[in-house]
Amino acid sequence: MNLAFKDMRFNVLRFFLTALGVAFLMTASMGMVGLYRGIVADALLVIERIGADLWIVQGGRQGPFSEGSAVASTMDRRAEGLAGVAMARRFVQFSQQFAFGGRQLRASITGLDFPKDEGRWITLERGRHLASGHFEAVADASIGLAMGDRVRLGQDDYTIVGLTRGMVDMGGDGLLFVTVNDATAISQRRTSEEVLLARSGDAPAAANRSSVPQDSKIAAVLVSLEPGADRDAVQRAVLAWGDANVLSRSGQADLLLNQRLWRLRIQILAFTGVLQVVTGIVVSLIIYMLTMEKLHQIAMLKLIGANTSTIVAMIAQQAFLIGAAGLVLGLALSALIFPFFPRKVLILPADIALLAAAVAVICGFASLLGISRALKVRAQDVLS
Repeated sequence: MNLAFKDMRFNVLRFFLTALGVAFLMTASMGMVGLYRGIVADALLVIERIGADLWIVQGGRQGPFSEGSAVASTMDRRAEGLAGVAMARRFVQFSQQFAFGGRQLRASITGLDFPKDEGRWITLERGRHLASGHFEAVADASIGLAMGDRVRLGQDDYTIVGLTRGMVDMGGDGLLFVTVNDATAISQRRTSEEVLLARSGDAPAAANRSSVPQDSKIAAVLVSLEPGADRDAVQRAVLAWGDANVLSRSGQADLLLNQRLWRLRIQILAFTGVLQVVTGIVVSLIIYMLTMEKLHQIAMLKLIGANTSTIVAMIAQQAFLIGAAGLVLGLALSALIFPFFPRKVLILPADIALLAAAVAVICGFASLLGISRALKVRAQDVLS
């Protein structure tokens, strides 16, 4: 006779509700971890897909994904003159809010150095890549635009010729791809009043001017190296210019993960830890109450000669059954709920395995409270 399965069989509703409560805690834990994984994936999306070996950024800066960066619009030509460089592309990315169809939309404008970069690394759901140097755009579906839409950006209208899905920046804004020249024109948009003030000479002059022209909106230059090229030699040559810094692809990713996102990582771990503690408390109380209900049966088992290991196994099995059922239900709830989240929730098999191990440890410790109470039961208590 196994009291764990017997209790589950005759109290199906209670067991299900208990497992459901644990499942919601598991769903919350997976959601927190999956949300962090999704933010990391979104943050690294451009870095990993765009295919640059080196990122040339403004001197003394760490790149467009960590802090503001502006380089000369001709720096790509300087980079192409270095030995070992196969191609250099200009890069621009900034957030923009605009009106369309009576709605206020927001997108992360990303410039492609057309025709060097037509955006072939972008995975399209519908339409095509950029085929013209001006007034065409490829948009992520999350922005709210459709194929063929004409949207006003800056002083010009742009036609949506392609749609992607799941391509967003770190903040969750969908990416809107245009050419670098168009992106520069959009970013330099000024109101008519600003133009009039500038023409009249009444606009206040900046006290300090950067060595980089302020009308330059190029955030970085992306360098692709020739096969077998000396990466270190190219980096030293760029640093010798004095007005630029250079980062590798892994260096950009490290800056994002260990500087921009490290606080978020700590917060996610803290919340996940709290949820696991709550799960342990809940399972402990449930197992203790279920054990208290079966004290008479446990006393009867001791009276007929059941050893301690049998009783311990029964209580531990019940705790692990609750944990396993909660984990399975939690995975089912995750599959149903997370696709509707506004941000990507990425659940990896390794994270599920770690969560399952954590649940096993929690249930093992949670059963100790019930086991300690069961071991105090005496065989003669059956008469009480």
